[in-house]
Amino acid sequence: MDNILAYILMALMMSMLPGTDTVLIMKNTLMHGAKAGRYTILGMATGLTFWTIVVVLGLSVVIAQSVFLFNAIKYVGAAYLIYIGIRMFINKSSFSDVQVISEHSSEKLTHHRYKESYLQGAVSNILNPKTVLVYITFMPQFIDLNGNTNQQLVVLGVILTLIAVGWFLTLVYLLHHVRKWMERPIFQKAFQKTTGVMLIGFGVKTAN
Repeated sequence: MDNILAYILMALMMSMLPGTDTVLIMKNTLMHGAKAGRYTILGMATGLTFWTIVVVLGLSVVIAQSVFLFNAIKYVGAAYLIYIGIRMFINKSSFSDVQVISEHSSEKLTHHRYKESYLQGAVSNILNPKTVLVYITFMPQFIDLNGNTNQQLVVLGVILTLIAVGWFLTLVYLLHHVRKWMERPIFQKAFQKTTGVMLIGFGVKTAN
């Protein structure tokens, strides 16, 4: 692998740039707690691992070169983000309401929330066509063609996943500690509407 330090720095910058993952993790952490945020991160890591496997198998190039497959991923992913955004926009539950319900709810309901958080992280990454482009345009720049290409792709994929997970775990930790300061109704309403609009916007942008 060439310029591994440069790759790590660029991967960190890409992870820190606000995007769909950031919005989903913020939403789930503030609405359902730190554990829901961590489940979202686990789903995100699953999506990145999925694409690492796809790249190693050589399928990413096929997807990128197939207009039908690329557009299918793009539009389904966009529709999913818009769906989540609309749900968030019309949601009338407050942070405190969610917390009270969580404290007195059944284990089944709590498990459902964590499962939903995980699926949101996983599906949004698996159905993100930009992730495909990262793997077929960004990563190859750091591949040593004289070495084992697949092995290098796996290492680069793992590094990207670990960096993203590390950054988002830090974000969840910070959000968890400021959550109690964000319980005013006016903030909660503004957060829900803004988050909904942002997710809808990401969905529309993905479709274009």
